[in-house]
Amino acid sequence: MTDPNDWSLRLARPGDADGMPAIERAAATLFKTQEGLETLDPEDITAVDDLKRFIRKGHSLVAHVGERMAGFLVNEPFGRELHIWELDVDPDFQRSGIGSGLVRACMIDARNSGFTALVLTTFRDVPWNAPFYARLGFEEVLALDAHPRLAGVLSSESANGLPVERRCAMINFLD
Repeated sequence: MTDPNDWSLRLARPGDADGMPAIERAAATLFKTQEGLETLDPEDITAVDDLKRFIRKGHSLVAHVGERMAGFLVNEPFGRELHIWELDVDPDFQRSGIGSGLVRACMIDARNSGFTALVLTTFRDVPWNAPFYARLGFEEVLALDAHPRLAGVLSSESANGLPVERRCAMINFLD
């Protein structure tokens, strides 16, 4: 059996996109354990074509345990910021450092590529969302008027049924 603590990561390739939806779907089922989020549809996942588009931009990452994809992080540049659209780790491999490893590797790549910040939107009160990112140096964006693109993302998420009062934008300034 493969040791889940023995994992590797690399830049994502377009062919990796086909394996990402199953991981996103499996990870999304965990929201059913969160009060008030039980009705979120685990089938409402990122389209493979969108995943491939993010991957072609050159900063998305995948993690493997042995030959099996265990997690991924897809992002997209917006000016000097790199927006993390999706981070998922297969439930079979969670709590082994893969998620934080993907975020830390993204930080290194972003810094080396000249980005000044990583940004994302997430659930404020779900333990593996905002509290997880806060431990990695992200801060909640409180002045959304200074970040109109992020405000627009949150508005779009609300229009798509996510509870606006539980969502937040976060930023990690890359010094």
